[in-house]
Amino acid sequence: QVYLVESGGGSVQAGGSLRLSCAASGLRFNSGVMGWFRQAPGKEREFVAGMWWSGGRTDYADVVKGRFTISRDNAKNTVYLQMNSLKFEDTAVYYCAAKAGLLIKTTAYDYWGQGIQVSVSS
Repeated sequence: QVYLVESGGGSVQAGGSLRLSCAASGLRFNSGVMGWFRQAPGKEREFVAGMWWSGGRTDYADVVKGRFTISRDNAKNTVYLQMNSLKFEDTAVYYCAAKAGLLIKTTAYDYWGQGIQVSVSS
């Protein structure tokens, strides 16, 4: 019913930029949150960024603040993650996620995309 499909990943050199896209289908929230998570090999999945899907509020992991920006295009039902000044440590599989409610910085999201690889070389 609900599915999220990521695109825009790939390989870049440190200092470069990528923009991830998440095409969302089937979401029917009165209020809700769209988020991005990532998981590096051997590490736990971690919150990266999130926003109210209706607009307004955003939140970020401390490690990406000032470098990553989450945004959306409601007409396209798409959420973006603009990643600038990429570091080797940003290398991970990135997941789009969605949840009901207003709490952004939580792992308790309801729906998840399949993930997309981002690789940053030094």
